[in-house]
Amino acid sequence: MTTGTTRRRASIIHGYGASPTDHWFGWLAEQLEADGIPTTIPALPNSQDPEPTQWVEAVRAEVGTPDENAIVVAHSLGCLTVLRHLRSVPGAWHLGTLVLVAGFLDRLPALPELDSYIGDGCDVDGLGDRIGRLTVIRSDADPIVPPDHTDRLADLLGVSAEVVPGAGHFLASEGVTSLPEVLKAIA
Repeated sequence: MTTGTTRRRASIIHGYGASPTDHWFGWLAEQLEADGIPTTIPALPNSQDPEPTQWVEAVRAEVGTPDENAIVVAHSLGCLTVLRHLRSVPGAWHLGTLVLVAGFLDRLPALPELDSYIGDGCDVDGLGDRIGRLTVIRSDADPIVPPDHTDRLADLLGVSAEVVPGAGHFLASEGVTSLPEVLKAIA
């Protein structure tokens, strides 16, 4: 395989209670496909009652061992799942682009039902060094993930969170059906 023939490809990983057709995922996939970037949005199993091992296995099947041409975008609980997958990948690897939207490592006061999934979060030490372009995006008015949770994640990954004013938890029910900030982070 030569780098001259390898194409960029993207995976969009949804969060708790979501599906591939929700929120801004389809819009983003359309934009990336129009730019010639094949994009998939896998359906994670039992999204209303997620089980950590099943979700990490689904992300592993989708993302595999990342490389320079891989783009991974994750939302909310999907961020923690992607980070857990990346932490488990053996050997030397380098992910081209990672965009985390409303990501967190800490338990969420608004969703105590996810406490067992979240547990102690994930050790992200050193992961930022293995990612070419790393962007963490949050809202200033997220009713589910406290802004300081996302800021802490960004800090641990060695970046500053980008803030989208008034975007809530980036849900379609909050009017977020497109997210140009993610597209800009990938471009």
